[in-house]
Amino acid sequence: MNTDRMGQQSTNEAQEHTQDIELISHADFPTRFGHFTLYGFLDHRNGKEHTAVVKGNVAQSVNCPVRVHSECHTGDIWGSLRCDCREQLESSLEYISQQDFGAVLYLKQEGRGIGLLNKIKAYQLQDQGLDTVDANLELGFPADAREYHAAAAMLRLLKIQSIALLTNNPDKIEQLQTEGITITGRIPIQPTPNKYNQKYLNTKREKMRHMY
Repeated sequence: MNTDRMGQQSTNEAQEHTQDIELISHADFPTRFGHFTLYGFLDHRNGKEHTAVVKGNVAQSVNCPVRVHSECHTGDIWGSLRCDCREQLESSLEYISQQDFGAVLYLKQEGRGIGLLNKIKAYQLQDQGLDTVDANLELGFPADAREYHAAAAMLRLLKIQSIALLTNNPDKIEQLQTEGITITGRIPIQPTPNKYNQKYLNTKREKMRHMY
């Protein structure tokens, strides 16, 4: 019997779909924050690859602590002080690692959905005095172009029944609820302001209803 064909068959059986989001595979994932399982998802609408790190058994769980985190290349990778994204991500991973179960979803929607290069253009406009919202608008984008269809599908594929969401963003809560996700509570994340991100944090609170 062809062993390659058998392996491909096993891989195909492991893949699951929810509408246009596909769970491709999962693997053991030790990290400096703790021991997780890493899941990989493919969004067939746009070819984007999303991931989730999961602690414990989340299948059929209720009140599951979940962070839905949008990619921030400048913060998550380079450690930018212009935002609080890396701090929120690492705080969420540390929090989840201390729970019996939970998950952090990582979505490929950089710069609140406008993309990395446009985000750098927005930074340049901010250097000239605009805030983060007005910079996006000046470039012809919404203040926040993110959407959470993929996140909702990922939660369903992980078989999570309801979540306690780690967020300060009411729009994220509302969009996930619109996608049919049951949210039983909110777990706040407290950022540490610095001289580079204070205006950014103020703008999120004053113009985007973020709760600090």
